Amino acid sequence: MSSRRGSRLVFSWIWIALGLVYFFLPLLATFLFSLRAKKGVLSFLAYQHVFADPKFLQTFGFSFEMAILTVIIGLALIVPTAIWIYLKLPRVKPVIEFFTLLPFVIPPIILAFGLIRTYSRPPFAFVSSPLLLVAGYVIISFPYIYKSVDAGLRAMDLRGLTEAAQSLGAGWPTLLFMVIIPNLKTALLSALFLTFAIVIGELTLAVLLAWPAFGPYMALMGRNLAYEPAALAILSFGLTWGAIGLIQAITRGRPGGGSNLGGTH
Repeated sequence: MSSRRGSRLVFSWIWIALGLVYFFLPLLATFLFSLRAKKGVLSFLAYQHVFADPKFLQTFGFSFEMAILTVIIGLALIVPTAIWIYLKLPRVKPVIEFFTLLPFVIPPIILAFGLIRTYSRPPFAFVSSPLLLVAGYVIISFPYIYKSVDAGLRAMDLRGLTEAAQSLGAGWPTLLFMVIIPNLKTALLSALFLTFAIVIGELTLAVLLAWPAFGPYMALMGRNLAYEPAALAILSFGLTWGAIGLIQAITRGRPGGGSNLGGTH
């Protein structure tokens, strides 16, 4: 038995090492290429050019704001809906899961034209508002948010927690914010990370709706320059994961490990 466990452990570490190589080797190659902007010398000249461009932080800041709005609106819509379906309408769950597949089937370009055609005329003339872009981001993030929340709800005894909290006199707001959401912390963070990464790099909706997002800026740099796009890719990777790490650090100290039924008295 010990030899089998040892072999399994070795194979596990081999697969982890292969995964790390597969993930980090392209990043390392991109980083080394970005340092070759000055002929014959490794330098950060490409990074200096990127930072000197005011559109870099402008577009990233815009996409960051859109990502935060997408996360807030997406979670506000999907979390209560998923909980209600689990508790009250379990037979509808297969229908909702079917709808989660639609963003994978419908191309973003079709979604963009549908949004433009629908919301370009009164009384719903929202085509000039960034909220329409956020609405598109919520749609394409819907599968990732719902699947993360669904996995979190599967991992807990939702009905048991609900009945226990209500027996202690908790209303629905207390039940949602003091009992269920703290137990969904890991699932919500997963949804946040996935949504954030999707919005930061999204291209089609931002281009067709004509907003100065980070994805179109990266595409424009990639068409016109050589070394700066590689530097931009490394910087965007670092900024994205830095922002995600900051969000995780902010939420780490909040309760989320177990049930907070004591707060319902």
